[in-house]
Amino acid sequence: MSRELRVVDSRDPVAVTHALRAALTGDGPAVFPYEGTPTNLPDSVEQRVAVVIETSGSTSHPKRVALSADALLSSAAAAESALGGPGDWALALPLHYIAGINVVVRAMASESDAIVDEHGFDASRFIESLRRHPVRYTSLVPAQLSRLLELDELDPLLRLDRILVGGQAMPVALAARALELGLTITRTYGSSETSGGCVWDGVPIGNCEAQLVDGRVELAGSMLAVGYLDDPERTAEAFVEHDGKRWYRTDDTGQLVDGILKVTGRVDDVIVSGGVKVSLAEVEAVVRGMPGLSGAVVVATSHPEWGETPVVVTEVAVGLDDVRAAVSSVVGRAAVPSRVVVVASIPMLASGKPDRLSIAAMVRQ
Repeated sequence: MSRELRVVDSRDPVAVTHALRAALTGDGPAVFPYEGTPTNLPDSVEQRVAVVIETSGSTSHPKRVALSADALLSSAAAAESALGGPGDWALALPLHYIAGINVVVRAMASESDAIVDEHGFDASRFIESLRRHPVRYTSLVPAQLSRLLELDELDPLLRLDRILVGGQAMPVALAARALELGLTITRTYGSSETSGGCVWDGVPIGNCEAQLVDGRVELAGSMLAVGYLDDPERTAEAFVEHDGKRWYRTDDTGQLVDGILKVTGRVDDVIVSGGVKVSLAEVEAVVRGMPGLSGAVVVATSHPEWGETPVVVTEVAVGLDDVRAAVSSVVGRAAVPSRVVVVASIPMLASGKPDRLSIAAMVRQ
């Protein structure tokens, strides 16, 4: 059994909402929210597929994740339980990303409203929208939260019952600032393959389970995707079974302490510098903790003597010696960056994440 797959312009929230509702109930085609014109897209998908989301491709080639209505609604139910009840949402994220779709699905599932700015996210307009339409919840990426905290008028944010922040690691300084102001922040972890955030402040929600296999984070639960569209090989690599239970093998490394999951980096962000393994995520965390460097990005570059070394890319000038001293004191001498590259602006994806492929290309050039 199959069903039609329909492309819907993700810049049209009304169209996406109507198409999504029909897809979830089974009354309409499966939905592929997309900005632009996709290529090599099939006309139909399995009957159980309701939504297809293309990943951002921040560190690899994009993948098209096929999600069932059951997975999306399971994720929404888990979120509502963790939040303590239903409520209206403010949509701040693009609808071709799972976090944006999640906001709409959660509102639909609880028969609540999702307040939308059809012109996209703008910090000042977002605050004004919260003032006109009081809601209980919103979901942001760290870059959006940072822009909001730069504004003078924060009362509408303080009235929110919960602000979910995900999509990438939140800088320590930003989290501290938000808590200092009295915002109710929850850090979420997940991906398109898990119907969005399924681990909140390190704790799995709903029937989500987390485990580590050789240091790699694996997640299980009813929110898992069907797989990757027309890509059985990638699906088989990413979705595995242990003792009769299906798990999604993430690309993240982590630690589990007393049931609390801490994501420490990515499997592919570990380099070998002078024969020593170095986590770029750990280096980046130290650099982002330095004054004015909360938006810095750390990538790898080849080195004639050490093989590979970290490079700091930032919009704010900083002395290399200062960066090297900070990193050495926390991560070790092998992890010290070989260069600091100052750019006019760091390339970003529409999701608010740094475009690491473009940044690495800039460093190579």
